Amino acid sequence: MSYAAAYQRTVADTETPRQIERRLMSRVTGALEHFQPRFDATGDANLRLAVLADGLGDAVWENQRLWQNFLADLSDPANALPAPLRAGLISIGLWVERHSQQVLRGKAGVAALVEVNNNIIRGLSGQGAQPAPTAAAAAPRLAEGV
Repeated sequence: MSYAAAYQRTVADTETPRQIERRLMSRVTGALEHFQPRFDATGDANLRLAVLADGLGDAVWENQRLWQNFLADLSDPANALPAPLRAGLISIGLWVERHSQQVLRGKAGVAALVEVNNNIIRGLSGQGAQPAPTAAAAAPRLAEGV
């Protein structure tokens, strides 16, 4: 067995699904946060394209992929979350998809994606959502206990 396979097996044996989701969300959010200051600080299309090419595009794509997996899981009738919570998270996931497309076109900033992801991370940590001072109008708010 390879080291990678052994590590994956150990992680699967020691982490709950919620912990895995939090870890993955934290990793992708960290990548978005890395590029956010350079991207959001400029409105220049060429500079934004350069940041996207430098790695932000990959980070946005990974974030979309993670949310697509969340959406697939949330849409599964066997999902044990309460229906209103599932519906709210599906709505957020659809918003993330639309906003991500705007970011990839250089038409929107990254801050709102980071805020939404951080709210999800707090929810997965059992801390509930906390309003952030930025992008309040653009990013949906999560209910306590997410």
